Amino acid sequence: MTGSTHTLSRYLLGFAAGFVAVLVFHQAMLTLLHGVHFVSIAPFPLAPTAPFGVPKIWSLAFWGGIWGMVFVLFECKFPRNLLAYLIAAIVFGAIGPSLVAWFVVLPLKGMPMGGGFHSAGVITAFLVNGAWGLGTAIFFLATAGRR
Repeated sequence: MTGSTHTLSRYLLGFAAGFVAVLVFHQAMLTLLHGVHFVSIAPFPLAPTAPFGVPKIWSLAFWGGIWGMVFVLFECKFPRNLLAYLIAAIVFGAIGPSLVAWFVVLPLKGMPMGGGFHSAGVITAFLVNGAWGLGTAIFFLATAGRR
């Protein structure tokens, strides 16, 4: 396998890992938070999203896949020790997607930055996105392995 083919396959596996991590880890954390009445947002949302009317869960999974490709860019800098690697993945997931959602996505949708930075929203973002990071790392390591 050539270097560019190897790199492309890692990005495709990163997309798949991030996509599946939304459906398994991200939504599992949201299910837990919803189950203990910490958030009112129900997991696996099926409401259509603009502009294409795709159910929100599939939009979330798609963007999780895009973030999975970003994950591939950074994971080569993660520590080689497995536990430290997984912790780095959780931190990456908690911080990267949360910051982009707060400071880019929400303002583009005409909403206040950080959704107003209410404590429950901030904690929820860090927990569900951190869970996504963990899941992405697990699925990515299981399919692509480490470089």
